[in-house]
Amino acid sequence: MYNNSEKAFLEAYKYIPGGVDSPVRAFNSVGGTPIFIERGEGAYLYDLDKNRYIDFVQSWGPLIFGHADKDIEAAVIETAKKGLSFGAPTELETELAKEIVTLFESIDKVRFVNSGTEAVMSALRLARGFTGKNDIIKFEGCYHGHSDSLLVSAGSGAATFGTPSSPGVPEDLTKHTLLAKYNDIESVKKCFEQSDDIACVIIEPIAGNMGLVPADEEFLEDLRKLCDEHGALLIFDEVMSGFRASLTGAQGITKVKPDLVTLGKVIGGGMPVGAFGGKKQIMAKLSPEGPVYQAGTLSGNPVAMAAGLTAIRKLRSSPALYVELGKKAKRLMEGFQAAADAEEIPFVTNVRGSMFGFFFSDKEVKNFDDALQNDTETFAKFFHGMLQRGVYLACSSYETGFISTAITDEMIEKAIVAAYEVMREIRG
Repeated sequence: MYNNSEKAFLEAYKYIPGGVDSPVRAFNSVGGTPIFIERGEGAYLYDLDKNRYIDFVQSWGPLIFGHADKDIEAAVIETAKKGLSFGAPTELETELAKEIVTLFESIDKVRFVNSGTEAVMSALRLARGFTGKNDIIKFEGCYHGHSDSLLVSAGSGAATFGTPSSPGVPEDLTKHTLLAKYNDIESVKKCFEQSDDIACVIIEPIAGNMGLVPADEEFLEDLRKLCDEHGALLIFDEVMSGFRASLTGAQGITKVKPDLVTLGKVIGGGMPVGAFGGKKQIMAKLSPEGPVYQAGTLSGNPVAMAAGLTAIRKLRSSPALYVELGKKAKRLMEGFQAAADAEEIPFVTNVRGSMFGFFFSDKEVKNFDDALQNDTETFAKFFHGMLQRGVYLACSSYETGFISTAITDEMIEKAIVAAYEVMREIRG
């Protein structure tokens, strides 16, 4: 069934560490050989063995209009004919920036980079430069890219200075990172008690890298108050949730407004793009206006800008599509829940707009500790069972799923039918 993918993986393994260019793709969390994709079309992926899958991953979020969207494809081709990269300003950058600034109340100016990792790394530097402070607070289970200061483990307590969670990261680079517990304001208060040198608090307001775990509204409100009291900036990492949870991401759901925002994925329409933005007085510290240095040869790449601009304008012209995407995500999760309940398998779900997540757990997941109690062995069985039935889900229980406009009600029902079959298989 996967013969060609297996051959491709063995060949890739000879030349690429682990055979993949991003660890989760290796299927280590679920076992087996990763499938190699030949092409995507609408809601479907096709692998090297000609298997077809309903794709609920959508390149980990950016493809809100599905694969090979005709409008985005046309914009990319037209722009590419004029040149792939100039290392000089183009009007496309301004047009996309204007769309983002118009939509986000918390953003007066925005700068484009090439990835979410780069966006977060730059936002943290800007926060430190603006406040004149050094320490940052992040939360267990929130992923903000692979820059050194953010690859930390929890240490001995819920609020403690981080220690590196990856070889190659010196302790000197993580000693300024404090860890708190998601949805637990007391752990954040402990961090502020430990240090009077905190520049910022960074959070995924809708966490998508420990499974889908939204922050409580009261928790975000208290974060805002703590940051104001201590002169720290509040950064929302909306690389995943931006233009996904709603037209303005988590900020279309919560009343809390951050000082800085990081974006990515959807704003590139499938091309590699990241961005960070905030209020004028903060962004004015960024070079060339201010002293905080940040640069990138391919930042604002015209092809990526054209793809993102087309995607955002399509979203703005049809804001009601978020209601439809949300209904489909909810229907999918209700169906999965019913399938698990029918076999008395512990199962919980979450939905935020076109984002969905589920855990094989008997309690609501509010933080990373809860997520770690999820039954990963059962998840692996479920993943492979669904894959065999033509349903492509995220290959880790700590990732999030996505609905695209190309996914139909019939596809949702097919996935639910498959879930019933797989749950029965697991129970048996």
